[in-house]
Amino acid sequence: MTQAIAIVGIACRYPDAASPGELWANVLAGRRAFRRIPDERMRLADYWSPDPAAPDRFYTRNAAVIEGFEFDRVRFKIAGSTHRVTDMTHWLALDTAARALADAGFTDGEGLPKRSTMVLVGNSLTGEFTRSNLMRLRWPYVRRVVGAALRDDGWDEGRLADFMDGLEKRYKSPFPPVDEDTLAGGLSNTIAGRISSQFDFKGGGFTVDGACSSSLLAVSLACSALQAGQVDAAVVGGVDLSIDPFEIIGFAKNGALATDDMRVYDRNSRGFWPGEGCGILVLLRQEDADALGARSYATIAGWGFASDGRGGITRPEPDGHLLALERAYQLAGFDIGTVSYLEGHGTGTAVGDQTELYVLSQARRQARAGAPAALSTVKGNIGHTKAAAGVAGLIKATMAVHHQVIPPATGHHETHPELAGPDPALRLPRSAELWPADQPVRAGVSAMGFGGINAHIVVENARTARRTSLDSRTIQLVRSRQDSELLLLDAATPAELRDDLTRLAGLCDRLAFAELTDLAATLERKLAGRPVRAAVVASTPEQAASRLAKLAALLDDGAGTVVDPAGGVFASSGERQPRIGYLFPGQGSGRRADGGAIARRFEPARELYQALAPAAGGDVVATESAQPRIVASSAAGLRVLSLLGIEAASAAGHSLGELTSLHWAGALDESGLLRLAAARGQVMARASKGGGAMASIAAGPED
Repeated sequence: MTQAIAIVGIACRYPDAASPGELWANVLAGRRAFRRIPDERMRLADYWSPDPAAPDRFYTRNAAVIEGFEFDRVRFKIAGSTHRVTDMTHWLALDTAARALADAGFTDGEGLPKRSTMVLVGNSLTGEFTRSNLMRLRWPYVRRVVGAALRDDGWDEGRLADFMDGLEKRYKSPFPPVDEDTLAGGLSNTIAGRISSQFDFKGGGFTVDGACSSSLLAVSLACSALQAGQVDAAVVGGVDLSIDPFEIIGFAKNGALATDDMRVYDRNSRGFWPGEGCGILVLLRQEDADALGARSYATIAGWGFASDGRGGITRPEPDGHLLALERAYQLAGFDIGTVSYLEGHGTGTAVGDQTELYVLSQARRQARAGAPAALSTVKGNIGHTKAAAGVAGLIKATMAVHHQVIPPATGHHETHPELAGPDPALRLPRSAELWPADQPVRAGVSAMGFGGINAHIVVENARTARRTSLDSRTIQLVRSRQDSELLLLDAATPAELRDDLTRLAGLCDRLAFAELTDLAATLERKLAGRPVRAAVVASTPEQAASRLAKLAALLDDGAGTVVDPAGGVFASSGERQPRIGYLFPGQGSGRRADGGAIARRFEPARELYQALAPAAGGDVVATESAQPRIVASSAAGLRVLSLLGIEAASAAGHSLGELTSLHWAGALDESGLLRLAAARGQVMARASKGGGAMASIAAGPED
């Protein structure tokens, strides 16, 4: 057992999150920062292909990118010439380190023992800006290739020389000239050195490259140095800005990118969407933090890393990950069975998720843990940020133990087989939860990197007082999670509405998933009771753009009222109020059993779902459970619609939905409806095993 290491300062910048507080809020709200890769970063027209086998192409359109970051070189006294030739990873890391120091109360490093303050930063390959700028030095090759082609076309040397002079200027113009700062600005090993130089830290500063484990390895090495007394403070973390052809096409050819949506710890996990960002922590020995009166977000109780040994360089092996866990908990002095929350690596690849779930489950079973541990990953919110991924997970886990809240998972749809057995060791929480009252507030964080390097870090709550309830902001953020958004518009004339729809369709093409939620809220606030109205339901920015454009086209054709429930659109000229009708679905509807957004937001719906919750790991699509589940969903929907003052003029039901239609019409009360649905499901489940049939009866309502 080792003395604890205190996390006294935190700063980060990830997609949609410029601070740890924003990152934590996004985790609770389920905000996903993915958007179509901007042309400013990489033109899809040049590199995208739906064919995974297409040479020099990748097959995913989405990534999570940072927007709006500007480095204040004047504040840091950086010369313009140095700023221009230095990769942006340096400036992002320096800015984030400065904010972490300020958060810890050591603005500009003042108050720390500078002679014994270490800087370790995880990074691989510097960043995409260095690789881009190196194209300037490839001009001789371009000149030879173009010159040879033009000579073959019969160009004389005089014409060729004039053309090449102009082409050289055009080719080199986007890339800064090479000067005395270019080499240092293009190397990853100077990122940490630049931070040390800026704040005059002399405890050692270097970059750690363990691929996707880089930042957790940096934290582990810093903790070891603090424990051994080699240093007295550490500034540690990771940075990654590498959404460029080299990495993205490389991941695509490795089969690691998601082919459609990014799903994590899911039955259909098929890859990840890339992300980028930076996270930095300030660490002290706990006794030193106490002596200085520094605030501790959490303490690091154990850390460990291990290699997979013989095996694939890019394919994870269970033994290496298990060994990293063993070393971390041996150092901590307690076992993984006492840890209630695990922040996983969670790439979303089939082999990666399967290996990690197996390893964590195996470790929990070996420790004879009781209740399943909660599991999630920040990659569901910000994608795979590679060298900065581990510290992103560590920041999330630190916020979790600091607030004593187990966060809900994001990016999970259908239960992974490893989690669906009769006695699962892990579970994916659907909502925010207080830490179990009988368990210490502890979390474990994992990372797995190319080359077979695994890391695990254990954090504990630094306070003794236990929370007894969730705060109102946490509850509000969690209840805001939903699968689709409702975009509402009104206008004075159909032409004005059509123009608004067309404009918004173009805007949605550039939005992140999370920004679709922001757009819905903004549009709702702009409603002014104008007579021409439209509503669009959409789950993704791409879907929103398509449906908005479709509705605009229909209005352009002169349609006064458009109703297309399957297409998620509705518009009315306001001349005649449409009649509302309900259609209740049959057995083929849905796979979720938790009620989603309406159960989170509306107490009457939540009560119904909780009363009829299926057994953990149960088959929610089996007839005997699906039928009462689907009818209960419709009944919950009716509760919410009634609460909102929405009433239908007529209703119909498809197959199983006929029962709900009868309930709406007053022929069955709610309890009778639910009992009948359960009985129907059981009868049909038995009949489906042989000897069953369906019959239709023509009779009046009195019979």
